[in-house]
Amino acid sequence: MEENMEEGQTQKGCFECCIKCLGGIPYASLIATILLYAGVALFCGCGHEALSGTVNILQTYFEMARTAGDTLDVFTMIDIFKYVIYGLAAAFFVYGILLMVEGFFTTGAIRDLYGDFKITACGRCVSAWFIMLTYLFMLAWLGVTAFTALPVYMYFNLWTICRNTTLVEGANLCLDLRQFGIVTIGEERKICTVSENFLRMCESTELNMTFHLFIVALAGAGAAVIAMVHYLMVLSANWAYVKDACRMQKYEDIKSKEEQELHDIHSTRSKERLNAYT
Repeated sequence: MEENMEEGQTQKGCFECCIKCLGGIPYASLIATILLYAGVALFCGCGHEALSGTVNILQTYFEMARTAGDTLDVFTMIDIFKYVIYGLAAAFFVYGILLMVEGFFTTGAIRDLYGDFKITACGRCVSAWFIMLTYLFMLAWLGVTAFTALPVYMYFNLWTICRNTTLVEGANLCLDLRQFGIVTIGEERKICTVSENFLRMCESTELNMTFHLFIVALAGAGAAVIAMVHYLMVLSANWAYVKDACRMQKYEDIKSKEEQELHDIHSTRSKERLNAYT
């Protein structure tokens, strides 16, 4: 009988511990972190592969080659974009962890306000700093999203030309890379529907794959923007809660101090009356 009671108490204690641990998880920050990681992974992975596919398309069908020396051509720019993608993946992996840690500490500050954890001015400054930094990152991701829409637009035009060629017989459509600023004005890199390279490019799966990879990368950048907006709402709410909690803590401290002073005054008067009576 006693063993059953001890087992029941143990199970109850484990259940309460699990509920307490689950209650301390910042679910809003967790959802934003998962969305951020998913968006950054889609953008970096698909963007990197799409850039590699673009290099193959330019070299195979447009017959472009890397220039010797330190000339800044389209291939050098693509290599720079790849290194930027590597940096974005590493930076936002660390930033997501920092925001999750901040969410855990803020949740602990709100739930255990009068416990061991004490809210300090430094903690509020850190929360305000994260709000400002997340706002700047949101603007940066908006720029990245707008920039990623450019290759989607270019590949959509190329895909439309391929489609119109199969629908309209005898159509002579051309795509000039100078229209998109990929090559200089003096360098003519034009491909028309009557050329063999154009037909091979439209029939290949590489064009279709690269086009859809850029679309997925654009969707990933949009997901990162949504995650940044979600983080802004979470951080702003946490900062407001912490600020109100600090005010409540100060009010309780002043109230307890006044009650202690009144108690001391009442004790002093009681002692004076007792002395006067004796």
